[in-house]
Amino acid sequence: MLKKFIFLIAISLGLVLLSMRIGLNAFQARAIGIFSVSILGTLFFWEFRLSFAFLGTAVLLASRTIDLEHLIKYSSLEIILFLVGMMVIIGLLKEEGFFAWIVSLIIRVKNLTAKKFVFVVSLISMLLACAVDEVTSIIFIVAAVLEICDYFEVDPVPYIIISVLATNIGSAGTVLGNPIGILIATKSGLTFEDFILKAFPLAVICLLATIAVVLVWYKKSLQKLDQQIKELGSNEMLIKLISVPAEKSTKKALSIFALTLLALAFSHRLDIFWKLEPNTVLLVVPLVTAALIMIWKHTKAREFIEKDVEWWTLLFFLLLFAQAGTLKYTGATDVLAKRIVGATGNNPHILTAVVLWLSAIGSSILDNVVLVAAFIPIIQGFQTLNLNLQPLWWALLFGGCLGGNITLVGSTANIVALGILEKERKIRVTFFRWFWVGLVVGVVTTAVIWLALVVLPIYH
Repeated sequence: MLKKFIFLIAISLGLVLLSMRIGLNAFQARAIGIFSVSILGTLFFWEFRLSFAFLGTAVLLASRTIDLEHLIKYSSLEIILFLVGMMVIIGLLKEEGFFAWIVSLIIRVKNLTAKKFVFVVSLISMLLACAVDEVTSIIFIVAAVLEICDYFEVDPVPYIIISVLATNIGSAGTVLGNPIGILIATKSGLTFEDFILKAFPLAVICLLATIAVVLVWYKKSLQKLDQQIKELGSNEMLIKLISVPAEKSTKKALSIFALTLLALAFSHRLDIFWKLEPNTVLLVVPLVTAALIMIWKHTKAREFIEKDVEWWTLLFFLLLFAQAGTLKYTGATDVLAKRIVGATGNNPHILTAVVLWLSAIGSSILDNVVLVAAFIPIIQGFQTLNLNLQPLWWALLFGGCLGGNITLVGSTANIVALGILEKERKIRVTFFRWFWVGLVVGVVTTAVIWLALVVLPIYH
């Protein structure tokens, strides 16, 4: 641990000196130094990430690198409130058996084959991640996959990996799939509608490309599953064993969730109709829905807030956003933006490629929220250089989500899924068993996004 800490300090001091060499003043270099200590502390000592966030914020205030007013301004409280509202809604869905009912649909496929299983699991994983969030969705998908693989007596690892790959892709499809979605939406002015029209179709294409890769990669495993399906007969017995009917309360929860999604889908139109600031309705809808849920389920309202809201994670996000905002406050990101533009020759296509591939590689080793929070002030700095930022925002979104597929620690969904697999089945997935398929899928899907952002005018 001591070696890691010394390494952390050495890198941070190196970044401070490098910052001053490329034209940043002492005030800006200090902001980068403190921020880098927090980020690297998160990377090297993940279990102490909130401690580093607290200490980093305290040092920024004590050193007068930022004042309290701007710290609060850059903390992105609106995003925290949005996530609180969504977590309450998801708490209701879990309580009413919505997710158990959804994943039971996987086994209702008639004339089940290995290819059908892969397609259905991938599709449901993607859509569920789009509708709620990657972590919640993967918990229930993994439970279903383990049950099915146990029934057919096949190795669950390939199918767990496939479901996680699809989940990470789906997390880029809407504002709801990943915290970086709402973060990018609020900072860029992109709406829920923009995500549906522009991000979701690309996510579907990436999913199809991923399915094509895994069908080849896991050919032997699929043949084994097909053989077991033939030997054990149809999946009717499995349906009877673990099928979950939709109860009346489940249908009510589904109706509430559907209305919430509908309101979010039309949030941009409602902003215009009521002459509100962009994304106001997007941020208000989850709070209103959560309030109504707590009135309806008033005896469990405190439980929703205390157990279903991830306060540890939300506090970390809040302080992380504030620290990233310090780079913008000091003007450090404007200098960095000019340097990056100069290095790319002011070519928007090269700049888009740099943001996309750097964010993809970075998110394979670092939490994507941390990475995106650091990137956002730099992209905002490009605005002063009269550049079109829209392709850069999409590049950051997809890079942050798709890069998570490359390594087994690249996404929270990966870690959660493999943790369940190890706990429930005592199966431990090695780094390279994941890495090679993850690398191929990550490179192929990122290349698809790169081509789309360069060629299609809708993203310019």
